[in-house]
Amino acid sequence: MEVVELKISIRDWIYIGIIGIFFGFFLSLFFYFLNDRFSNISTILFGPVTSLCIIIFSSIFMTVSNNYILPSLDDKFWYIISFIFSFLSGALGFLFSYSIFYLFYTNITTMIEPYSLHLTFTVGFLTFLMGFILHQFISMKHRNESIRNEILTSKIKALENELNPHFLFNALNSMSELVYIDSKKAEQSILNLSKFLRNAIKIDSLIDIENELDMVQTYVDIENIRFNDNIKLNIRRTHKKNIKLPKFSIQLLVENAIKHGYVGKVLNIYIDVNDDIYISNDGRITQNIKFGTGLSNLRNRLELLNVGKLRFENSDKMRFKIEVKQ
Repeated sequence: MEVVELKISIRDWIYIGIIGIFFGFFLSLFFYFLNDRFSNISTILFGPVTSLCIIIFSSIFMTVSNNYILPSLDDKFWYIISFIFSFLSGALGFLFSYSIFYLFYTNITTMIEPYSLHLTFTVGFLTFLMGFILHQFISMKHRNESIRNEILTSKIKALENELNPHFLFNALNSMSELVYIDSKKAEQSILNLSKFLRNAIKIDSLIDIENELDMVQTYVDIENIRFNDNIKLNIRRTHKKNIKLPKFSIQLLVENAIKHGYVGKVLNIYIDVNDDIYISNDGRITQNIKFGTGLSNLRNRLELLNVGKLRFENSDKMRFKIEVKQ
């Protein structure tokens, strides 16, 4: 059986705290109405304060356990340590709360004093059971998150693998012809292709905007072998925040501009990076834009990675916008 380290998020602790305090409050309310002798504010406060003390001890023991004890032990002992600490959290939390109220000679301590030892073990055992249930819940949550992340990663990798492979074939064919015409330029082009592919095979699906723009520049340099330097890239950066994008995001839109916009003369491609990213060109204008494989691929990756949305804007130029989430 797989043992999962019990790590609880801040939100989980808040939920646990609210539930525990409400449970303690209603338990105290029961004692409040049980006997007129104990109908005072201390009776009502005892349950919530005890719950809060148990939660505090639980967080302390869990922090110590996860950071200092469990990493140095074989995982077969994890359950034993976790459950011992669960019991101690309940027992010590109850004793600490009881001691506080005992110092002020409150009525509730008069009622429970003869049973304080029994209650200490009972609360410790109940906390142990709650710890077991909580452990199973967090373990299930951890496994579900792991499965969801694996599915998401698989979807993203599948989309990355759909990217157009014809660029590589065209580049290699152009370089093979260039070897006999300009060997130095062919050598530089091979180095550019090597640089582009090295970046392409990186594991990270999200990369910095600067790395993406560098890849786009390298891509255009390679393509200009076929287009006789007729592709002109104009990049303007006015962004003030760090932007991360799925790799090949801008490159795919530049590739799309060359494929559909080039008409045999100089094609200017403009990339404006501020809060959002705009890619436009002064080539052929297509009125009816269809999101085929490439554009649908990019739109899906932007959404899956929670980066933003891809939009087409009607203007005097072909213009796409990557709307980056704030």
